[in-house]
Amino acid sequence: MNNKSIVITGASDGIGKALAWVMASRGYDLGLTARRIGLLESLKSEIEQKYPSIKVAVMAMDVNDYSQQSDILKSLHQQLGKIDILLVNAGIAIAGKTGVMPLTDQLAVINTNLNGAIATIDAGLKIFRQQGFGHLVGTSSVAAFRGLARNAAYSASKSGLTTFMEAVRVETLKENIDVTVLHPGFIDTELNRSLASRPFVIDVEKGAEIFANMIEKKVGESTVPKFPWNVVAPLLKVLPVSVVARM
Repeated sequence: MNNKSIVITGASDGIGKALAWVMASRGYDLGLTARRIGLLESLKSEIEQKYPSIKVAVMAMDVNDYSQQSDILKSLHQQLGKIDILLVNAGIAIAGKTGVMPLTDQLAVINTNLNGAIATIDAGLKIFRQQGFGHLVGTSSVAAFRGLARNAAYSASKSGLTTFMEAVRVETLKENIDVTVLHPGFIDTELNRSLASRPFVIDVEKGAEIFANMIEKKVGESTVPKFPWNVVAPLLKVLPVSVVARM
């Protein structure tokens, strides 16, 4: 029987890279994309050495280049034979106060985290519909629950991604397509190490294990880890602005 397969965008570092290792250990074939092909090639070599029965396909992909998404996912589909799971994970974070930080930085966050994700989802759904099945997973954030100071664009991008995928879940209700939205809190990666405060931070290996478990269970939506963020995240929505401003 063929291995299940997962395609992970943003797989050269952080949670994407850690999850590639976890899924390989669980017997999944891997399709890995990121802008930095050299890092992907090194990761491919390391994984294949440890797990020789695993098929690993890597391709350079910039999610901001919407014209290439479809061809790259089609190529990975051909190399792997199928795509059981697509994890839309590529993202960036640039902190700064609106009206002070460069507008180009704000727009870069939106373009990568939301527009790039939408383009990936669009291309992935076409493959899922063609093959008759699929599991779409999106890496959102607890920042999606409330606009946070110095992270306006990041919060907006993740809130937009969550809402977009909720709509996709409705649209695919009668199709053989599952939709999962994960909202990680602080997972120790380069994306957030410069922040002064990272409450409830967990290491990336633990974060990847939780991701993998939730993906395999096909949960609809969850914070990562579930506790304490399943309590904290909803509270963010109702906290007074004066309290949020001090965070």
